[in-house]
Amino acid sequence: MLNKVFFDELETRSADARTADHLAALNAQLSRVAAVENSCLPDVGRLSDLSDLARLPVLRKSELAKWQAEKPPFGGMAVSNVAHIFQSPGPIYEPGGISHDWWRMGRFLHAAGFGAGDIVQNCFGYHLTPAGMIFESGARAVGAAVLPAGTGQTELQVTAARDIGTTAYAGTPDYLKVILDKADEMGVSLSITKAAVGGGALFPSLRQEYADRGIACLQSYATADLGNIAYESPAMEGMIVDEGVIVEIVTPGTGDPVAPGEVGEVVVTTLNSDYPLIRFATGDMSAVMAGQSPCGRTNMRIKGWMGRADQTTKIKGMFVRPEQVAALVARHDEVSRARVIARRDGQQDAMTVQLESSGGNADSYVESVIATLKLKGTVEVVEPGSLPRDGLVIEDQRSYD
Repeated sequence: MLNKVFFDELETRSADARTADHLAALNAQLSRVAAVENSCLPDVGRLSDLSDLARLPVLRKSELAKWQAEKPPFGGMAVSNVAHIFQSPGPIYEPGGISHDWWRMGRFLHAAGFGAGDIVQNCFGYHLTPAGMIFESGARAVGAAVLPAGTGQTELQVTAARDIGTTAYAGTPDYLKVILDKADEMGVSLSITKAAVGGGALFPSLRQEYADRGIACLQSYATADLGNIAYESPAMEGMIVDEGVIVEIVTPGTGDPVAPGEVGEVVVTTLNSDYPLIRFATGDMSAVMAGQSPCGRTNMRIKGWMGRADQTTKIKGMFVRPEQVAALVARHDEVSRARVIARRDGQQDAMTVQLESSGGNADSYVESVIATLKLKGTVEVVEPGSLPRDGLVIEDQRSYD
């Protein structure tokens, strides 16, 4: 029997109500961005429909790092109510707030069964990165107590979990096993019955091992910049998009939405008024799932992490990037899609460019290939709709064994 008690009424609102609320919140975000003097983000005015979002530029981490270097610490963004400043590799600096459920993690922890009376052993890092605070704020939102354990010192973690009666775990998927195995080695019985994990792959075999130990384990998809993006419910059918973000799936290297169900890059617009990120590219690949979750939550679902969108590949000593492939497609109205294949021809690199085209022959595209990709290669014209819809625009078929 699935849990029908929800974190708030937003989780079960109608699609029309969600769309209207999101449009109003998005336009408010755009107003905040426009109000910042010399903002790095463009002033695009009000949008009349959520689909207009696709006309706005995509913001990438490389741009954010450049802006922050020029205007520290946040690159001239419309940031407010800062309580913490975190650092991610790059370096990139992210603000953190302390208002109720600032990172929107409470909705996921509620779905995972966390609540008042639970003691959460929070094994996410608290040093420079925000992961520890993200999950702590979520635990506070559902009324749970927190042991701010961080990582390492596993024997002490086992002792603390036993002494205080830890009932729930938050951390990476694999570290819980480390704690449980150490507890077995020490002859200690723990009371952990639920786990909320992220920051790594939760393999089915590991989830089953936890289930065999009586621990229900669910995962979320969150980033330091955006907070919670999507999360599993007890239905465990895809990941439900959080109510405080707008998620798009686009062709890698572009801002163009893919067809429903196709694999592409996850682009997120956060509705957090303290840190308005508009069309922020995560670099992760996923796809939209059709229908609604059996748990009763009505928002869109995605399939979870399906690889990285940065398919940049070096061919013949030159980097070929998804943005270049997108530029090649844009040069020809009759070309709907392209795929670059890197392979070996004897001891040398070779490149094949496949183009879905409703007209033209291979020779007519050779100059465009050289101009955009800066390399010569074999051009193949294929029927529209014939290339795989797997999110790849650059496929590396070379063996590195």
